[in-house]
Amino acid sequence: MSESNFVDYVKIFCASGNGGAGSKHFLRTRLTARGGPDGGDGGRGGHVILKGNSQLWTLLHLKFTKHIRAGHGVNGARSLQTGAYGKDVFIDVPLGTVARDAETMDFECEITEDGQTHILVPGGRGGLGNDHFKSATHQAPRYAQPGEPGIEGWKILELKLLADVGLVGFPNAGKSTLLSVISAAKPEIADYPFTTLVPNLGIVKYHDNRSFVMADIPGIIEGAHEGKGLGLRFLRHIERNSVLLFMVPADSNDICHEYQVLLRELEMYNPELLDKSRLLAITKSDLADEEIIGELKKDLPDIPYVFISSHKKTGLQKLKGMLWDALNP
Repeated sequence: MSESNFVDYVKIFCASGNGGAGSKHFLRTRLTARGGPDGGDGGRGGHVILKGNSQLWTLLHLKFTKHIRAGHGVNGARSLQTGAYGKDVFIDVPLGTVARDAETMDFECEITEDGQTHILVPGGRGGLGNDHFKSATHQAPRYAQPGEPGIEGWKILELKLLADVGLVGFPNAGKSTLLSVISAAKPEIADYPFTTLVPNLGIVKYHDNRSFVMADIPGIIEGAHEGKGLGLRFLRHIERNSVLLFMVPADSNDICHEYQVLLRELEMYNPELLDKSRLLAITKSDLADEEIIGELKKDLPDIPYVFISSHKKTGLQKLKGMLWDALNP
């Protein structure tokens, strides 16, 4: 997924349809010169509706669609005919999309299932025809309700990637390399910070045709929760992961300290992230001999850990097993 094709934030203007007006008609036939009221109701205005689509991975298709308008309801007619509803507009979005009001930033909904729908902006109600207002003492009402106007406003759509495992680590921790080795994903890899500028997803195959989805989240730096580096732009993707795999290279000056800094950034962004299962992978372990690895083990965080080398492809099967067990406790 190239950077230009990955869009996880859009701001769109949505306008629902106006409701149709009720009819003020009276029954008139060859046999009935002064019949009673028979005005029908107006049709409701069209809704603007979000719909989950599991085939989409990005909000790219909405990047240049700034205005979305639903159809207006049709007015009621004689013979108690209800006007047609305005045409609803469906906006297909990838799973994990969150909708917010652009002015207040209030949460409105989250789409997590294929085919799930949510009325983002409801259409205006149709007005009642004059037939509704007749009574024993008022048998010829000459009024009907107008249709309610539609609603319009700016909405923000944000995508949080749905993945089983999220990779958490500083730039150059080896996240992209690991994803490229244990899945079919082909992220850009180079020896400089922030090679990964967009999240990448890969399907990791396990035993007996079982698999899970892994997400390579762009590198976090200290202060990311304040928006530093790539900051808040990608921290939200971690919220949708079931298991967090922290990755720290074996040549780090202090593995435990680096892990604590990463953990603190997640906690400052959203304390609920600390409730997720956590594992630690010490990457680039081919750079350390057995003696050094033995020393490193003495000062590791109190969570399950594994030493791996994506280059030498060592420890990867053990890592897969640990991740599968964490996903299926």
